Amino acid sequence: MARATPSPEEAAVPPTYEDALAELERLVAAMEGGQLPLDKLLDSYKRGAQLLSFCRARLEAVEQQVKVLEDGELKPWTSA
Repeated sequence: MARATPSPEEAAVPPTYEDALAELERLVAAMEGGQLPLDKLLDSYKRGAQLLSFCRARLEAVEQQVKVLEDGELKPWTSA
């Protein structure tokens, strides 16, 4: 059985957290608009889940780096 080829949008990994978040926000807005056909809605949901996973992983990686920089203790942010 042949496997469906993912669209370029589904296969592409965003270069940055900010790009992924912006794409996720666009997808959510389109889905909330209620005008997407069912198949496109499902594709958008899958892509959104992929982007959410990417964003969570990036945030976790950055948090781990901050903990290392602060001697293992995450300190509260204070703006100067």
